Amino acid sequence: MAGTESSGVAAPAGASCGIVLLASGSGTLAQSVLDAATRADCPYRVIALVSDRDCEAVARAERAGLPTAVVRPGDHADRTDWDRALAETVGGFSPDWVVSAGFMRILGAQFLGRFADRVVNTHPALLPSFPGAHAVRDALAYGVRVTGCTVHLVDAGVDTGPVIAQRAVEILPGDTEPSLHERIKVVERELLVDVLAAAASGRLHIEGRKVHLK
Repeated sequence: MAGTESSGVAAPAGASCGIVLLASGSGTLAQSVLDAATRADCPYRVIALVSDRDCEAVARAERAGLPTAVVRPGDHADRTDWDRALAETVGGFSPDWVVSAGFMRILGAQFLGRFADRVVNTHPALLPSFPGAHAVRDALAYGVRVTGCTVHLVDAGVDTGPVIAQRAVEILPGDTEPSLHERIKVVERELLVDVLAAAASGRLHIEGRKVHLK
C-alpha cells in the first residue's frame, strides 16, 4: 500500500482474541500490553503494532517478534486518505480489538466506522473531567484532590467515548506534573491490561454510553 511500510514475522500463537496496538512514541504503555500477553493465562494476543512514524514503540514490537507497519500522514494526499490507509493497514491484521496506546493522532470516520465499538483508548484523568492533551497539568491547575485514569471506547469526539473503567489517583502535596503523571501511568498500565483481558474474555457488554464489565 502506498505510504505504508511493514515488517515483522508471523503473529505468535496463543489466545484467540487478537489485538492491534497503535502507538506513536516511547511505547511504554504498549509494552505493558505486550508483557501481559506473554503470561500463560492471558486471554488475548498482540498480533501487530501500527504507528504513524518511526519510533521506539515500533522497535519494541519488532524486538518482540511482532509484525509492524508505519503509515505516515505525509505520504498521503490529505487526512481522509491517511485515515483510509490506516484503516486498511490495521484491517489487514484482522484484529478483534484495536488499542490506542500512546497514539498521537485523532482517528477519523473511515477508521472508526470500520472498527466501531472495538477501539480502546486510555486517558490520564477521570473523564469527563480534564479531556485533551494536557489532562495532568489541567487537574493540578484546577486544584482537585483526586484525579486518575480512564479506559474508554473511542468515538468521533476528543476523549468523549463511553467509559469502560476508571481508577483514582490521589494528588499529593508537592506533586508536579511529571511526578503525578508517573503515578498515573502505573495505574493506567494495569487498568488497560485488565480491561483488555475482560474484552478478550467476552466480559464487556455495551449499551449505548454504558459499558458493563461482567
